[in-house]
Amino acid sequence: MKLARRTPARRRSPRRRTLAGLTALFLATGGLLGTAGPATGETSVPSPVVDSPNGRGNVVLNLFQWTWDAVADECTSTIGPAGFGHVQVSPPQEHIRGTEWWTSYQPVSYRIESKLGTRAEFQHMVDTCADAGVGIVVDAVINHTTGANVGSGTGVAGSPYGLDHFPGLYGAADFNDCRTNISDYRDRYQVQNCRLLSLQDLRTGSEHVRDTLAAYFDDLLGMGVSGFRIDASKHMPAADLEAIKARLSDPDVFWVHEVIGAAGEPIQPSEYLGSGDSHEFDYARELRDRFDGSIKDLRTIGDGKLPSGSAGVFVDNHDTERNGETMNYRWGAKYTLANTFMLSWPYGSPTVYSGYEWDDKDAGPPGATSTTVPAADCSAGWTCTQRWTEIVGMVGFHNAVEGTPVTSWWDDGAHHIAYGRGDVGYVTINNAGSAVTRTYQTSLPAGTYCDVVASTDCSQTYDVSAAGTFTATVPSYGALALLPGEPADPTDPTDPEEPVEPGDDVTTVYYSTDAGWDAHKIHYRVGTGAWTEVPGVDMDAACTGWVARQVDLGGASDLTAAFNDGAGTWDSNGGQDYALSGPHVAVAAGAVVPGNPCADSGSGDVQGGTSVAVEATTAWGQDVYLVGSIPALGSWAPSGGILLSAETYPVWRASLELPAGTSFSYKYVKIDGAGGVVWESGDDRRATVGDDGTLTLDDSWR
Repeated sequence: MKLARRTPARRRSPRRRTLAGLTALFLATGGLLGTAGPATGETSVPSPVVDSPNGRGNVVLNLFQWTWDAVADECTSTIGPAGFGHVQVSPPQEHIRGTEWWTSYQPVSYRIESKLGTRAEFQHMVDTCADAGVGIVVDAVINHTTGANVGSGTGVAGSPYGLDHFPGLYGAADFNDCRTNISDYRDRYQVQNCRLLSLQDLRTGSEHVRDTLAAYFDDLLGMGVSGFRIDASKHMPAADLEAIKARLSDPDVFWVHEVIGAAGEPIQPSEYLGSGDSHEFDYARELRDRFDGSIKDLRTIGDGKLPSGSAGVFVDNHDTERNGETMNYRWGAKYTLANTFMLSWPYGSPTVYSGYEWDDKDAGPPGATSTTVPAADCSAGWTCTQRWTEIVGMVGFHNAVEGTPVTSWWDDGAHHIAYGRGDVGYVTINNAGSAVTRTYQTSLPAGTYCDVVASTDCSQTYDVSAAGTFTATVPSYGALALLPGEPADPTDPTDPEEPVEPGDDVTTVYYSTDAGWDAHKIHYRVGTGAWTEVPGVDMDAACTGWVARQVDLGGASDLTAAFNDGAGTWDSNGGQDYALSGPHVAVAAGAVVPGNPCADSGSGDVQGGTSVAVEATTAWGQDVYLVGSIPALGSWAPSGGILLSAETYPVWRASLELPAGTSFSYKYVKIDGAGGVVWESGDDRRATVGDDGTLTLDDSWR
């Protein structure tokens, strides 16, 4: 089944995408480069405005209960660059009022007006995500309307409703005759004609109901939606769904059915393959069971399930994370490992789930009211799985190895597995409580390979010998995933992601955030050399009110620069570029001032919103530094990190000020008097400064 992006007529051109098909990622030996390729001769290559070094593939990101504006922003900043193919969004139709998440699943009308946004905001999201190379999959609720137990009321957009009464839409004849709740899931009639949890069950065999639902689908298709998840498909006869789909303006549009199959029940997912793919719930259940015990038999996870080309697979979704049927974010490292496996194993089309933290299973998103939901905040209760280093890396891995066979399977008979994907990639997963060091046999050609689980910038590499072997230590409950590539050249000004070691030939440029831009770019050239590509490279949060970028001068004495927001707004500076020089230089309101405006945020004595404590024993002469991915933490350069105080040894401490909402990766290092550096082991740590500007890091050396 093809998942094709549909676009409004006013857009430049249609962009089509297959979900289960191949999107090739070609790898250059000089680096990890992604170029999308067609799966077949009839499938065109997307041409998004936002580039992705991870290529383009069929991975779906399920952004549960995200507002349309927040999805649009995330498509540009994260989802598109990460190489996701599509985003599944929550139901967009008008629904009942209430703070609970499930209110979105009780339709009042098919107006595209919900607590997640307006019709105009939905259209903006579809267009913005298309520009980022990302299609929209809508969660479509067509089995039922509101709960009979709710009675009458007014929807979030003002439409009235009642029992058997939806003015201008449905009347009593449009609902099935059974008016009781389902009590026996072994009875096909009950499951497909009676009420699911009191929800008024639509008569999907009716011509009027079928025409009404088809019009809803066509409205969304006209807005450029790429496909649909069909909620509660199990509760509608498969023939009814086929008849509804046949009425659509595009009867070949992608559908994936929610059919929760269970042993002993008469209704199974395979019945619904005539109108689309189906989610394979047994896959997620098996992941839960394996990662809760032995993972050695994961190689047979596709056996006895739906055909791979028709199966939608996932680690969890909004229902199963709450009912215990699958893993969820609370499983911690094992949850990450399960996603790593799913994105690296050739069965089904994968969906990565991203929701929010909860204690009450009915609770809506943080800050939800009866008619609105605030924008997702990754520092305040939203899981934001799509931003995790491991997930971003594994989406790229999935895109790179698509279509390659499994090779060189190995397991230890219990908790440690390893396997290759053709001659392109290799994965090893350790589901045990202790690290493992061993030599792995692969089918990879000799060369240098990036561990895309450890970082997104190829800062962790492994050398594979001519015999196809490499030796590595895999952390407890950790993984490695290798793709061809080498670390970026830190002296190349067109490659902005590799940190530069501070020195005489480095200028750190600081730029004021007073303009209130959502992002900051520096477009520059060193000396008389070439300019970076427009709009330039990212500037990262440095301290409150400032962003920064380190630039290697490569022997030159200065650089020329211009600044912009990455979306077409530039600091014109009266029509002049900025001339910058020196080890530190700050730009604000058209003025260039030598020095570091964040200097007061860099020592262990600073009083600020971020408190750091790490328990670490050291040898005589060693100090402990906090080093990370942002300039305020040295951009991964140990000598540019934050020196911690040993006053409460063996706990080393510091405090510093970082802008609210700043997300970063970090580690601790030990540096001796001779400049020797020892990095702690394990994956990069992650943290996000709260909206109030506070953050507490309380760690132990690894």
